[in-house]
Amino acid sequence: MMARRARMRRLVAVLLAATLLQALPATAVKAADSPHDVVTWAASADRLGDGVTDRGYRLVVRTSVGGSDLRIRLTNAFGDRPVTFDGVYAGVRRQGAELVPGSNRRLGFGGAGSVTVPAGGTALSDPLPGRLPAATDLVVSLHSPDAAGPASGHGMAMQTSYTAQGDHTAEESAEHWTGTTGSWFYLDAVSVRTGAATGAVVALGDSITDGWQSTADLDRRWPDYLARRLGQADTAVKGVANAGVSGNKVLADGAGQSALNRLQRDVLSHPGVRTVFLFEGVNDIKAHTGVTAEDMIAGYREIIRRVHAAGKCVVGATVAPFKGWPEWDPAAEAVRQDVNAFVRGSGEFDAVTDFDRVLRSPYDPERILPFLDGGDHIHPNDKGMQAMADAVDLTALNCS
Repeated sequence: MMARRARMRRLVAVLLAATLLQALPATAVKAADSPHDVVTWAASADRLGDGVTDRGYRLVVRTSVGGSDLRIRLTNAFGDRPVTFDGVYAGVRRQGAELVPGSNRRLGFGGAGSVTVPAGGTALSDPLPGRLPAATDLVVSLHSPDAAGPASGHGMAMQTSYTAQGDHTAEESAEHWTGTTGSWFYLDAVSVRTGAATGAVVALGDSITDGWQSTADLDRRWPDYLARRLGQADTAVKGVANAGVSGNKVLADGAGQSALNRLQRDVLSHPGVRTVFLFEGVNDIKAHTGVTAEDMIAGYREIIRRVHAAGKCVVGATVAPFKGWPEWDPAAEAVRQDVNAFVRGSGEFDAVTDFDRVLRSPYDPERILPFLDGGDHIHPNDKGMQAMADAVDLTALNCS
């Protein structure tokens, strides 16, 4: 079954390459539809050790919404010096590190073929003319001749990408891309241009949203399942950006900057965002640092205030059960219950998704149902991830 699915995905990739980044007919977008950019993929940046000089990265990402005029965002958010990228390409994956012939095209930055990203900064590519379909294995290849100091990127990708020594970004074969990595280096967003009615949702969360305990390389994080639902539904929200960071907290920095501190960069800065889906809190609660329900509620309220000030809606999710995880105890459970009572009953969120109800066991509501448990009693498995996505009211994402 797995081999059959892999063959089907390769066939789809070949067929999609016929349309990827090809010129659109002039009638493809109605003038009255005022096209705009919408995020189709994202991953929150953090520190990833030290950058390596003269290394190439072939990064595999999965699009959600389709559109034209692909743009990528490079990040040096945690660097302490400028980083230059002298080769940046986008193409469609055939299999492994191999690209579909004819699909790999160079990206420009202000008309130039290279870009230097300042310490703490980002760089947005020029639009690449042509169409990029939804549900495509997009491959972004980049090379830096001078990377050093702290590297920026996303550590737990749950997706195999590839590395090479030297600049092989223009090549479509896998010959030189013999190294592998489970992280996305220097790339934190991809957007496309689509009609004005189309928007996106950003999932702001921790390791559950990041996809830990889902099957790697198969796009089975709960936001991936949500993207598939949205793609088949009659809804204007089609883009899904995953802003999950493993170990992340709402209130305190640690595993990445806190949700409060990274809200602007990882969520509100993306184009076309209509709704923010907030599912965080278990790491604050289980850490036993003295965080109370009142502290958590204050953090949620600040996120709600800032999201609303940006003209977007916010969906709140209840904190899922985690009894059986080593840090669980009755005191932490009491905080979780109080936080969930606020999420469900305060009326301060624009909508609520009750992940606690979806995942908990009817026989012991403080635990994840074993059928949905990834094995560590805090992270759902693939079936749990799908159950979460299935519980989201799609109409609630259409913020007006």
